[in-house]
Amino acid sequence: MVQYPHYPIFCQFRTFVHSCMKQFNVPTTYRSPLIAAIKKQRKEADKLKKDFSPTHIDLGNLQIYLARHFGFCYGVENAIEIAFETVRQHPDKRIFLLSEMIHNPQVNADLMELGVSFLQDTKGNQLISFDSLTPDDIVMIPAFGTTLAIEAELAARGIPTAPYNTTCPFVEKVWNRGEQIAAKGYTIVVHGKPTHEETRATFSRAASLTPTVIVNDMKEAMLLATFITGEKKNSEFEHYFAGQYSEGFDPEKHLKKLGVINQTTQLSSDTLAISEYLKKVMIAHYQPSPEDVAQYFADTRDTLCYATNDNQTAVKHLLQTPAQLAIVIGGYNSSNTSHLVELCEQQLPTWFIDSADRLLSPHQIEHRNWKTKELIMVEQYLPQHIPTAILITSGASCPDSVVESVIHKLAMFYAAEAAWKAVQLEWCK
Repeated sequence: MVQYPHYPIFCQFRTFVHSCMKQFNVPTTYRSPLIAAIKKQRKEADKLKKDFSPTHIDLGNLQIYLARHFGFCYGVENAIEIAFETVRQHPDKRIFLLSEMIHNPQVNADLMELGVSFLQDTKGNQLISFDSLTPDDIVMIPAFGTTLAIEAELAARGIPTAPYNTTCPFVEKVWNRGEQIAAKGYTIVVHGKPTHEETRATFSRAASLTPTVIVNDMKEAMLLATFITGEKKNSEFEHYFAGQYSEGFDPEKHLKKLGVINQTTQLSSDTLAISEYLKKVMIAHYQPSPEDVAQYFADTRDTLCYATNDNQTAVKHLLQTPAQLAIVIGGYNSSNTSHLVELCEQQLPTWFIDSADRLLSPHQIEHRNWKTKELIMVEQYLPQHIPTAILITSGASCPDSVVESVIHKLAMFYAAEAAWKAVQLEWCK
């Protein structure tokens, strides 16, 4: 397991969160009796969540190793419950989602089938004009949150959003931490994908309080460092960070006191690495005494999302199991899912799919390249080796029912349906 400074405190917080978590009312079509039974048994046997070893499902010719943590997180279940309950309670109203509720095709398709319309796409491009809205309409804020400008736009039109705001509490935790360090005079560096809904929302809030800049990855963090040290001229800042900094941002003035916050679905190890790198740069450049380091760099490691960290750590442990390939299931525009694919690809042939329908046959799979976003038809993706060992995990917005359907289809390909039924009976008895 990747260890972070203050990791014991992080684990205590995670355990506290889980002890307080409510049971959400989400459509049963997203549930899986088998996966629910597995998760329940693992949770009961490991209440402190220290065991990250995978769950072994023995299907004879097919050996499945399921990540210890995967699937719906607290924020996703909270958003789904609010969305479907809103639809149920207001059958006579027009209901809109600002953009996709979560990055999962099944959930968004189900909401559209119930009559919910999307005002924007995931990049913030307008699909339905705000001018068409009336105060009688309902507009739901997705789990990623939204910008202050959009909140103000809706409020000006007399549309209340608070009752229908599904923003993840852990995203709001990042916003609150940003507010705290902004009040102490820190410039905020947001580690996130600049066009992602959550990053746009986080940037909006931080930029309203203090000078703010977005870095997408370590490469951009290293570029930012050249402005801290003066290696690059301030006049070059626009060239490298166009559209990624707050109005009036002056590198010469605003890179003297920094704090890093993050898009919660980024690789937590990347956020930590960027934070540690920039801290070292600040110390080397300004040379504060050890007791004065905090005057130049804020400690914000407590903004890492427990679910993102758990899922990524579970994959690292999953990869310790000998296997022929890995399958990662989730929405193709899901940031947290793509990072799980990234981790798996470092060790094994990895196929990224959003449903069992992508398993076209034992010989063909429709796989998504997480870097290029290209859908690729792959031949002979399953090895001839018997038994075949496959590692499986899914993103935080992927229903457990989809994971079960993928395992079931693989069992059919390996003539292991009898073993599959036996496993279901054993786990669900």
